[in-house]
Amino acid sequence: MSRAETAEASAGDGAAGGRAAAARAPGPLWTLGLLRNELTTTLRRWRTIALLGVLAAVPVLIGVAIRIETGDGSSAGGGGEGPAFIAQITNNGLFLVFTALAATLPFFLPMAVGVVAGDSVAGEANAGTLRYLLVAPAGRTRLLVTKYATTLAFCLVATLVVAASALIVGALLFPLGELTTISGTRISFGEGLGRALLIALAVAASLVGFAALGLFVSTLTNSGIAAMATTVGLLITVQILDQIPQLHAVQPYFFSHYWLSFADLMRDPVYWDDLVANLELQALYAAVFGTAAWARFTTKDITA
Repeated sequence: MSRAETAEASAGDGAAGGRAAAARAPGPLWTLGLLRNELTTTLRRWRTIALLGVLAAVPVLIGVAIRIETGDGSSAGGGGEGPAFIAQITNNGLFLVFTALAATLPFFLPMAVGVVAGDSVAGEANAGTLRYLLVAPAGRTRLLVTKYATTLAFCLVATLVVAASALIVGALLFPLGELTTISGTRISFGEGLGRALLIALAVAASLVGFAALGLFVSTLTNSGIAAMATTVGLLITVQILDQIPQLHAVQPYFFSHYWLSFADLMRDPVYWDDLVANLELQALYAAVFGTAAWARFTTKDITA
């Protein structure tokens, strides 16, 4: 074979390889399929179903307890104890939504998110499926973004499960109607439902930074259990530190510091300062730990 023929053959092989690589490159539909598969797999796991079941049970327990306590006509929370809005539940069952979210946000909701986020990458590595996911034309960045998007979707689903359960229980056990805001003004039941939805969205958004932290932890180990335990341990540690008065100077930088700011959505007019500060803090955590997770995952040896 002459040099010209050899060059032509090499060029032909290169073009064929380029076409094959282009054919293997994932398109938008492939990415959506990967995201749909991750969502389906996550939500169908028995562990996830159990977590959602526990979250749905919290409003039931609160509602039944208050119903039993107020069976003689007394008002709940008369001593000023318990989560925000609890004293209003007997007057309007919609307040059970706000109370349930206030009760689950400090621990139950983030714990569930920590389990899902911590297991997202480490669980695949431990099961030996991570390398096979990357053999497919996914790419590490695309796969990591998909894992994070799945965790964020779980944040929303978990929050809505709590809100929906509380709304159903509140409607069954207590009267519904106009609401009295924290500011003392009256709003219609329809506007109250709208604010309940906004509060649920605000609670879900409050978990964005913690989800990124859990994802980063998940890239540091090949043990799903270790990643989940570490993430939940960090949650408990930060919650404790946020209650120590001597640390007031650094507490505004803790991811959980503004979590209960959603109560400001029940003021008239709404106080936006803490709500905006919470969203900015969550975005900062998502950017910092999302970048750290990407830097770690793109250099991680998955063959070990």
